Amino acid sequence: MPQLPLKRAGGLAYREAEPAQASERMPALCIHGWPQSSYMWRHLLPALASAGRRALAPDLAGFGDSPPDSPGTYERHVEAVERFRRQIGLDRVVLVVHDTGGLIGLRWACDQPDAVAGLVITNTGFFPDIEWIEIAKTMRTPIQGEALMDSLSREGFATLMNEASSEFDDRALDEYWKAFTTAEGRRGMLELYRSFDLDELKPYQERLAALGVPALILWGQGDEYIPVDYASRFAHEIPGSKLVSLEDIRHFLFEDEPERCAQEVIDFLQRAGI
Repeated sequence: MPQLPLKRAGGLAYREAEPAQASERMPALCIHGWPQSSYMWRHLLPALASAGRRALAPDLAGFGDSPPDSPGTYERHVEAVERFRRQIGLDRVVLVVHDTGGLIGLRWACDQPDAVAGLVITNTGFFPDIEWIEIAKTMRTPIQGEALMDSLSREGFATLMNEASSEFDDRALDEYWKAFTTAEGRRGMLELYRSFDLDELKPYQERLAALGVPALILWGQGDEYIPVDYASRFAHEIPGSKLVSLEDIRHFLFEDEPERCAQEVIDFLQRAGI
């Protein structure tokens, strides 16, 4: 598979795939979660381009090839998405999100409703009653979080990731390990998790529906981290959305079944006419 070259804009590294011919289809903006990077979209971006759509994915600050931007707070990441969009010159986009990229991207979408033409929501949460998984609880806890970050080795990281998916090869693990290679990067991850104030999400609960755009909820049913009922909650809260549940697919669905996931996204966007 050809590697997409890294580009830079708005202080962030990013990957981009462009269609062979000019297209009026809305570009896709893909936001990764923890602990991944734009590399997680390596199959989706060229697939969208082959279907006639420009597709871009930034490395959030401190992840992949983007330098940390202290403090690495929730609000700062949301602001960075908007800065990136403006510097690239994107008008309206189809927003594609996964994991903590959902918390960041969906808040950005609610704050910038005129910039959103469609949503693809995958294995994430955007609810004020989110249940943090154990590793997130540890990262949110002073002293314990620092101990975890300081003790995690490349081998330990590989073990952690391979427990969640059998599809991570050495290249993927190397890409995702980049976030842990500096003390500033590790501190930024703690700053992100500790800055999540779920009460801040309460005013946003009706704003996803108010966007009034086509929405696909694409969900790996075998997710051990995020409750499967979050998928139905998103579908209930966004009228007219389409829910596609993938049996036997786990949290990292774009690693486990990249071609199937890409085709679901492409088919949905084509049917939605955006």
